[in-house]
Amino acid sequence: MRRAHPSVTPWEVSGEINYEKLIKEFGVEKIDEKILERIKKHSPIHYMLKRKVFFAGRDLKWILDEYDKGNKFFLYTGRAPSGKVHLGHIMPWLFTKWLQDIFDVELWFQFPDEEKMLFKKDISFSDTKKFLEDNMLDVIALGFNPKKTHFIIDTKHAQLMYKPACEVAKKITFSMVKTSFGLNESSNIGQIFYTSMQAVPAFLPSIIKEKNIPCLIPHAVDQDPHFRLSRDILPKLGYYKPASIQCIFLPPLSGNEGKMSSSEQYTIYTTDSPKEVKDKINKYAFSGGQATLDEHRKKGGNPYIDVSFQYLRMLLEEDDKKLKQIHDDYKFGKLTTGELKKYTIEKINSFLEKHQKEREKAKKKIDEFIYTS
Repeated sequence: MRRAHPSVTPWEVSGEINYEKLIKEFGVEKIDEKILERIKKHSPIHYMLKRKVFFAGRDLKWILDEYDKGNKFFLYTGRAPSGKVHLGHIMPWLFTKWLQDIFDVELWFQFPDEEKMLFKKDISFSDTKKFLEDNMLDVIALGFNPKKTHFIIDTKHAQLMYKPACEVAKKITFSMVKTSFGLNESSNIGQIFYTSMQAVPAFLPSIIKEKNIPCLIPHAVDQDPHFRLSRDILPKLGYYKPASIQCIFLPPLSGNEGKMSSSEQYTIYTTDSPKEVKDKINKYAFSGGQATLDEHRKKGGNPYIDVSFQYLRMLLEEDDKKLKQIHDDYKFGKLTTGELKKYTIEKINSFLEKHQKEREKAKKKIDEFIYTS
């Protein structure tokens, strides 16, 4: 597999990611047994927590303490519309849906339709507009509660968001932005201001309801720099620091380090047909098996570099016993790479068949989710 110099920022993830190093570098807290025991009081532990897909966070003990005292938190996550949704996007949203269900809390879902326009040379507002509704369908299709889920679109809700964003911006210096995001004097001023908009949903419900409400942000670890700044600034404005719970990246089919990207051949999109899924997995999914069948039977495969197994472990196979059986059978050569790929294809297509039906129904539900004051 290709080895690249590691990079983890909100706009680029590449290279071999060392999550232990990120924990130290970002200053996040590893999720330990004490946190899991606290969560167990409310629900059986989600498989993504047990398998350390969600592996770190900030102030999780505090957010649970507040909840137990009756000070219910709200959830905040989002998606910058700039392309089709793939399985890597779906993974943290499924976990967010679980959090909404077990804690019975509101979700504020931000669609920052200006972000990629500001940071990508080849993306315009016409592109983000094109993908905005398309991306909303995928979120709605996962079954979020429309009475407790509010879509915030940066340009549509600018009147609501701009004043709070300015309050945040007033507390952020250019030096802070440069340090957090690697921006420089050639960065456009929209990029410098953007993180102020990203901070707003973390305290917007507190403004609307005129009381301080705790916030929990489920997100992939690459977005942490935005929320580190938010945590520094919001107490200066009189609001709680947002807590967070963070996940690792679903890898691309190629097995290269980093996360699933927008590369057509190495990505499973939510709109892919069964044939497209089958072809992509069979042709591109990196294998942990041996070069020949005889060798595989003798030596076994390596499930932890096998992309099909990783998709099962991180997203598709909820049954722990079934996953362990697959792991052991593959490791000791009883299960072949072809058989593992076949099972993974079936799991993906089963998920997508249901998702695509719900996605079609979602076209009539969008207005139920867009926030109106």
